[in-house]
Amino acid sequence: MSDDDLQASDYPIAEKRPERVAGARGKRLEDITVDTVVSGNVTMDDLRITPAALLDQARIARSVGRAALAANFERAAEMTRIPQEDVMRVYELLRPGRAGSKQVLLDAATDLRARFDADQLARFVEEAAAVYEKRGLYRNRF
Repeated sequence: MSDDDLQASDYPIAEKRPERVAGARGKRLEDITVDTVVSGNVTMDDLRITPAALLDQARIARSVGRAALAANFERAAEMTRIPQEDVMRVYELLRPGRAGSKQVLLDAATDLRARFDADQLARFVEEAAAVYEKRGLYRNRF
């Protein structure tokens, strides 16, 4: 079975396809035991979800007709490349009344593309910019 052939029967991946689950340092699920944790051989990078795992979830979601959920997983995979402070900055801008103008969100989208190659996330922010303009959500709400 190729990477693109994941389907609903492969869910949950950790149980059905454990060979596909690994942390950022390549440590597999079977390598994470109480002993390896206690000995300090497991770090947070071994426990964080990876872009590959999120894209696997997207493939499964798409295979059962859940395109919107798949798109969320794909954007999340892009977000793993973005430092937390940048994620939080964009999150704050997306809260109604926080961005002062449509241009502020468009600039954030440009930044996501240029610095992090996060095209899907940038498109999401651009879509939000258009909706916020239509609904008047740029005005200060607090």
